[in-house]
Amino acid sequence: MKRTTTLIILWVGFFCGLFAQSHLLVEEIHTVNHSTMFGIGKVYLSDSYLSPLTYSGISMTLLHDRLRRTPHLSGRMLLQQQFQIQVGITENPTASASEYYGDISYYLTGFYPLLQTSRFKLLGGGGWDASLGGIYNVRNSNNPGSLKVSTNLNASVMALYNFRWATLRWQLSTPFVGMFFSPEYGHSYYEIFTLGNNKGTVHPGSFHNQLSLRNFFTVDVPLRKVTLRAGYLGDYYQSHVNELTTKIVIHQFMLGLAFESLNFGGRSAGNREWLRSSYY
Repeated sequence: MKRTTTLIILWVGFFCGLFAQSHLLVEEIHTVNHSTMFGIGKVYLSDSYLSPLTYSGISMTLLHDRLRRTPHLSGRMLLQQQFQIQVGITENPTASASEYYGDISYYLTGFYPLLQTSRFKLLGGGGWDASLGGIYNVRNSNNPGSLKVSTNLNASVMALYNFRWATLRWQLSTPFVGMFFSPEYGHSYYEIFTLGNNKGTVHPGSFHNQLSLRNFFTVDVPLRKVTLRAGYLGDYYQSHVNELTTKIVIHQFMLGLAFESLNFGGRSAGNREWLRSSYY
């Protein structure tokens, strides 16, 4: 009887352990990587609608980056969201006139691992972006501003390498099809928005009339209680339509903090016994 009882206890403990382990695997949770970074650097503006000259000056960027794992594609797909605000203050080569640049952009990109080892990851994917901004020239009186609005589908690639002391990331993206706004040569914004003469201002964009490249490199260094993220952001944009050419080139040094968080919400948060909310 003692041997039988001992065997029963061992079998029950074994199966309970297997059940608990499988339950933990089902309940496995992946953290969300966040970072907020501030950048400063150089900007070059060339817009033939406003001036034949190239203006150059200082640029600043505020960038929020969010990367999380999704349940799609067997849980291997990563979803990245980036919200970016850029401003620039420039002068012409003789410093006799100024141009101001501003832009708000949103990027949504999905990534799938193409190659993965214990330290290295190579991911490829694509997504969507939308941008609203413009350039203002203080010297012009009739047409002082140039509106910049676009939306595109992008192709992207990301590479990650983990050292013991840091994590390196390189990300490259470019649009391959989209739409953007541009007036015709000599077409005033008064005619477009007041008189309703907006024909020929919205154009399909691709490599033949719109080229763009976004180069993003970061280094994560974990400190005692925070993770320092530093990097480089390079934005290149060029469009040519209606005999008008626009070129915007930005090089910036980025610095900020990165952190990991758990993402819960709705009924899924309330159904977890081990999770206690301070609000609900």
